[in-house]
Amino acid sequence: MATVRYLVRDVARSVAFYRDHLGFEVEQEMLPAFARVRSGDLTLWLAGPASSAARPMPDGSAPEPGGWNRFVIEVDDLAATVERLRAGAVSFRNAIVSGPGGKQILVQDPDGNPIELFEARR
Repeated sequence: MATVRYLVRDVARSVAFYRDHLGFEVEQEMLPAFARVRSGDLTLWLAGPASSAARPMPDGSAPEPGGWNRFVIEVDDLAATVERLRAGAVSFRNAIVSGPGGKQILVQDPDGNPIELFEARR
């Protein structure tokens, strides 16, 4: 099992995104600061501006959402998944790309945090 923490600007909005578009189950909500959602063996902690994870570092830098590190959701049919998400007005960082192991695309949550959707080569 893996746990990932994403910083978000609006926890309730992020919960709705992960639940409604990506099929996560809501495990815990402590709005507006925090929520925990799960998909299979992945637990995702959504930490808002009121959470302890968003407090400034000793050097004054502030944690913020939207980097390049990401978790991967494996799908059976990437093209169909992308079509469904586009119909739901979900944002993407790129187009589908192919590599030696399969195809992938980066979806963005409402705060710009990336999620990789991956279809393995058959």
